[in-house]
Amino acid sequence: MRGWWREIVGLVLPVACGGCGRPRTELCTECAAGLAPGPRRVRPAPEPDGLPVVHAAAPYENAVRAMLLAHKERGALGLAGVLGGALAAAVRAGAGHGGDAGPLLLVPVPSARRATAGRGHDPVRRIAAAAAAELRCGGTRAGLLPLLRQRRAVADQAGLGARDRQTNMAGALVVAAGGRKLLDCGRVVLVDDLLTTGASLAEAARAVRAASRTGMGAAEGLRAAVVAASPSAFEINRN
Repeated sequence: MRGWWREIVGLVLPVACGGCGRPRTELCTECAAGLAPGPRRVRPAPEPDGLPVVHAAAPYENAVRAMLLAHKERGALGLAGVLGGALAAAVRAGAGHGGDAGPLLLVPVPSARRATAGRGHDPVRRIAAAAAAELRCGGTRAGLLPLLRQRRAVADQAGLGARDRQTNMAGALVVAAGGRKLLDCGRVVLVDDLLTTGASLAEAARAVRAASRTGMGAAEGLRAAVVAASPSAFEINRN
């Protein structure tokens, strides 16, 4: 119900740029340019065990940070398209050509149930769906595969350090019943809106590897992509 109400409100109330607040435009040209530099591989420090290769579209700062927060916390759902486009670019950068390896299967990191209920939508899943659509429009076989579930409650990650985040997420995710066969039907790419310490993506990778029927399949060549990563992850990657 709340998600439906957000959609209606977005249609009838005046819009403002999700990046800078400029009126009468959902996203101005200058803020959109923040997503344009091109995806790059990113690495958090310290890097958690099991973290797959991750590509990000942009640093999490300035207009990009504002856009992600507006979409996630303030219900600026119209930003899902441009954020999904940035995520699609990061997916392409990490997945390569793949040949006959099958379609790209975008597996979003799930939000906590209480967070989804409070926001009225699942921001990562919405962006991932837009990314899959963007990939298909560009001629890439791709689909959304929301198979990960939280099997226990986790604390809010905000304010936790890298080690505490890893402890918080350890063993928290599982592949839904019946999802194992689907994971081996293509090239799995874990997707999220943001990478900070990498704890969530590392746990998602562990769950996918544990569920792979053969021990390889989905686990082999596992990749990840995010819209944004902390600026330090980009800086470390340059050194």
